[in-house]
This record gives sequence, structure tokens and C-alpha cells, in this order.
Amino acid sequence: MISVRRAAAALTAAAAVLSTAATGAASAAPSPSASAAALPPGLYGKGDPTYDGVWRQSLAFLAQRATGYQPADQAVDWLLGQQCADGSFASYRADPAKPCDDTTMRDSNATAVALQALGAVRREAADPTKIDTAVKSGYGWLRGVQNKDGGWSYTPGGPSDANSTSIVVSALAASGVKPGSYTSAEGRTPYDALLALALPCSDEEGPGAFAYQPDKEGRLVANADATAAAVLAGLGKGITAPKATPPQAPTCVDLAEPTVERAALNGASYLAKALVRNGHLSTPPLPGTTDTGAEEKPDFGNTADAVVALAASGTARLAEPALQWLEQNAAPWAKESGPAAYAQLILAARAMEADPREFGKPEKVDLVAALNATGPAPKTPDTSAASTEDEDSFLGFDVWWIIGIGMVVGVGIGFLLSGRKK
Repeated sequence: MISVRRAAAALTAAAAVLSTAATGAASAAPSPSASAAALPPGLYGKGDPTYDGVWRQSLAFLAQRATGYQPADQAVDWLLGQQCADGSFASYRADPAKPCDDTTMRDSNATAVALQALGAVRREAADPTKIDTAVKSGYGWLRGVQNKDGGWSYTPGGPSDANSTSIVVSALAASGVKPGSYTSAEGRTPYDALLALALPCSDEEGPGAFAYQPDKEGRLVANADATAAAVLAGLGKGITAPKATPPQAPTCVDLAEPTVERAALNGASYLAKALVRNGHLSTPPLPGTTDTGAEEKPDFGNTADAVVALAASGTARLAEPALQWLEQNAAPWAKESGPAAYAQLILAARAMEADPREFGKPEKVDLVAALNATGPAPKTPDTSAASTEDEDSFLGFDVWWIIGIGMVVGVGIGFLLSGRKK
């Protein structure tokens, strides 16, 4: 779901025409890049955070909480400082002291994952009240930019896409909110938007999959990235979902009156079949490439996401070969990619009830220690709080008070950008 691949997608889009929402606004230049030497204290990772600073920080928090660690107060303060006054987050703000304005590229994906991460660290945070305020503001902003069809685009103003909608739904679900009750002004739910992007079981190329968005001709094309995200969302799971029981066989079934749960299970069926070919998902050549002989490359991030999605859907058995492939091949990728990659592998291992501290074959890698080493040292692990889905919930206050019926933040930003694409 939702991962290191965001940075690659953003860079690709920026190099093209800024036609996707991964990098910028229609009339504004991207935020200034930050060199490794100028990285702010509290941020995880050493790479340029321009396109993934908030994303990688949030995934690091979620992986740390899932393994019992509490992020350092300095790291939590950095994430809180990235929030705009209207509750939104951009991918990264090099100068948090400068107020957000119409040139700030607000990002629904960064906002949703940051809210889920802040909810996860709230219980042991130095100032829970400050987090409460940030979360209330953030969900107000998301409600204010919800599309008429019930979904979300990467940045406000674009058509809904499966990835962005799913990330928001997963954040809502992890927060204890029923996503199906989170309606647009027209009465549409996020699930309505997702169902509109689900391919039927009769589709020859992607039976049961989800599309990112309709293509230029209005057709739905299977997308593994979108499918992994939508499976978790359709099942009402956060991105730290554990293995579901009892186990079940993945099947694709079209219903006369489709439900989002059934669509999610259909998506799991598609993922299981996609992993059969060589044990992992692959990245096709970038759009526009003229090299017809270019080979597909392994997609570590999406493979890890697919493992989590399959485990959460009760089909963990079919994800075992993919997890084994990750153990054999993914360590160098994570070392090069940084915090979000380590977090993805940790969450995949945890979903399969494997030990992320002994990850890899034949050489073992402690993914948790490697992640913790990319930023401020976290607090001593709390083994009593680790490995529970409740760790994602906002414990201690009423989430409905946060959401508030009618809490609509008027953003007034006419972004003309569509969502994330590979």
C-alpha cells in the first residue's frame, strides 16, 4: 500500500509533466529538496525526503509500535510539525515554520498514514492532547476533500483512485471508525468508490482485481498495487493487519449485489494467482519507455503489501512462498531504500507470524534494529503492547467526537492533478 514506491512514482511523474499528483500542484514548483546533510533532526532515513518524508516517518512509527517500540519524542514532534494548519499533510515540508498556502501540495495519502501513525503512538506520547488535536484536524480535512463518489484522490480536485481511497479507509478503520458511515455530501461512501474500481471475476486479464483508476477509454485495468491496498480497506483493516483466522481458500465470486467484503476477497484471489508465477510481483517497464525488450523487475514493496493483504484475508498459506522470496532477496533492497522498506518487511513478517528480528535466508537480518538505526533511538520496547491491532486505535477518547458530523474543512484548492500511478 503504500510505501517506498511512492517516492519512485513521484519522481517519475515529476520528470514527465506533473500530470499525476505524486509531486506537485498545477501552478507551483515542488517543495525544495533537502540534502542529506540538511536533514532535520527527528526524521527517519538519510535520503531526500521531498517525496516521502511524512510517508516513511509514519510507516516507521507503525512498524515500531507493531514490534513494541515507542518512537522518540523528537521523531513524533517532527511528524506533528509537518501538519498544515488546516489539518492536512504534504509529502514533506522543508520549512515547517512557513505556513502552508495554495502552493503547498497537500497529500491525502500522507495525511491518512500520518493520522494512523499518530494514533498508534498516542498512548505513550509525551503530549497525547496535542496528538488528539492533530488527529481531529486531520480527519476534518480528509472529510472536507472527500469526492462526491465517496473516494479520494492523491491531492484534492482529482478523480478518486483505489490507492488513495484505500489508505484513507485503512486509517479510519484502524482508528475505530466505520468507513461505511463516512459519507460524502451526496451520501456516497468510500466503499462505493472502491466497488466502482473492482473488476469482475469474468475479466480475462485481472479477475477480481482492482484498478487504480479507469483508463482514458474508461476501462478498468488490473493493478496489483491498488488491489493490495483495496483488500485491506475492503476488509476494514489498517495497514498493520495481522493474520486472519480461520484460513480460507481464495475464490472469486461475483454477487448480484456486490459487497466490499466480497470484492476484497476477490482481490485476494487475484493477488494469490499473481504471486504463483514466480513467487513475487513485478514492476512492468515505465509508461512511455521505447525499449520493447525491457524486462519486468521484481517489486519488493508491492510483494510485501500483497503478503499482508493475503494474510489479513485468511489466505496466508498462499503468501508463504512470497514471504520466503522476500527473505531471500529483499534485504539489500531495504538497506538501500531505507525506513519505509524496512517497515514494509516488518509488517509482512508480522502478518505471517514470522520473526522480523531474524529475517532472511540464509543470512539473518534484524529488521527491527535496522529500522530503529535509521532515526532517533526509540524508547524501550513495551512487550505488553506489541503485536495487537488495537495498537492502531485511538484509545482513550471518542473517535466520533473527532469526526463530528458536519465537520467539513473548506479547503478551496482547485488542484487539477490526478492520483498516483506507477
